[in-house]
Amino acid sequence: MPGSYWIETLGCPKNQVDSDKLVGTLVADGLVAAESPDHADVVVVNTCAFVEEARQESIDVILGLDARRAPGARLVVTGCMAERYGSELAEALPEVDAVSGFGVPVTLSPGVGRRAVPAFDLLNLPRPRSSEPWAYVKVAEGCDRACGFCAIPTFRGRQRSRSIDDILAEVEQLQVREVVLVAQDLAAYGRDQGVGERAIVPLVEQVAAMVARVRLLYLYPSDLTDSLIDGICATGVPYFDLSLQHVSAPLLRRMRRWGDGARFLERIVEIRRREPTSVFRSNFIVGYPGETEDDHDQLLAFIEEAQLDWCGFFTFSREDGTYAADLDGVVPEGLMMERIAELRELQDTITASRRDALIGSTLEVLVDAPGRGRSHREAPEIDGIVMLDPALAVGTFASVEIIDALGPDLVALGAPSGGELDE
Repeated sequence: MPGSYWIETLGCPKNQVDSDKLVGTLVADGLVAAESPDHADVVVVNTCAFVEEARQESIDVILGLDARRAPGARLVVTGCMAERYGSELAEALPEVDAVSGFGVPVTLSPGVGRRAVPAFDLLNLPRPRSSEPWAYVKVAEGCDRACGFCAIPTFRGRQRSRSIDDILAEVEQLQVREVVLVAQDLAAYGRDQGVGERAIVPLVEQVAAMVARVRLLYLYPSDLTDSLIDGICATGVPYFDLSLQHVSAPLLRRMRRWGDGARFLERIVEIRRREPTSVFRSNFIVGYPGETEDDHDQLLAFIEEAQLDWCGFFTFSREDGTYAADLDGVVPEGLMMERIAELRELQDTITASRRDALIGSTLEVLVDAPGRGRSHREAPEIDGIVMLDPALAVGTFASVEIIDALGPDLVALGAPSGGELDE
């Protein structure tokens, strides 16, 4: 009988793409999916190492799966922690049979043992057809920016963009209704290939010609050009995920970032003028070294005025090897928690208000699962959902009337308006 595998994925959508490609590799090697980690011959943990909280979660999951795995099963650690810490991780976790950066060239033959397995590049490997009516597609790996808080370039390396042909071939293979393009620096796609700063626009246009919806995640604000805005709006999914991080100009300089609140707000207002149904998401760091009470008040005022649909707030995490690791002006943890609670309370109210405003409107939703769907306003896995009639077929589009809002989620009635996915 063939061996079996189980993959546990932690972290961001880019990690999920890596896991999908690992599945393709393992299946090509003759392995089959196990019904649970308890029954797998190989248990893989695709880890996250972005901040300390994510690293601790990864370790907890590794130890939890070690306790659950069947006798003789191999436990393999891959992903960002494996790439960043390598042999150090292998020494710290004797429970682990193998550590590999961004790939698991693992077989069930004897002799794998407790050793570091050489990494290999997942970026252009094939992946199976998606089991969902949507899928993430990673268009590049690595990052050329030097943000003061981020260690990703130290272990993911410089940006490496895929060719448009490779990306389109993957989109065709996935056979989905919605594609979510992701990368560490999405708007910079193609710049490392000498294509120019607007290479992302023709990519979006070509993907949009193949699927009903294209969504972009993680856009650096200085790269949000008029042509990119027009390209996003033309897809019918005016969803703008802007990596802002803060709004205080002095603090952003300390972060080695571009912009300020006034410029960000001006761009948001202009986009809403062009396309009133535009939706905005962003993330902000709270407690970056040197953050003053005035900086915090500026961020609160921005959140109130910008009325973003979705927001994430994260306390600063000191990362070895980053510019911010040795900065003075450390913000006490208790103060960081007070500030983040204040921001989250404000944003929860804004999000609920913006969702309430949709009651009585008609939206086109993609049915992701029985009784659950999304309009262009919701990115998968990170935003709210639209609750639907369970009879609506998965993989279809439906025109629905919004009859209620429950915090971030909407409640709808409606009938199908589009075709099903091919079986």
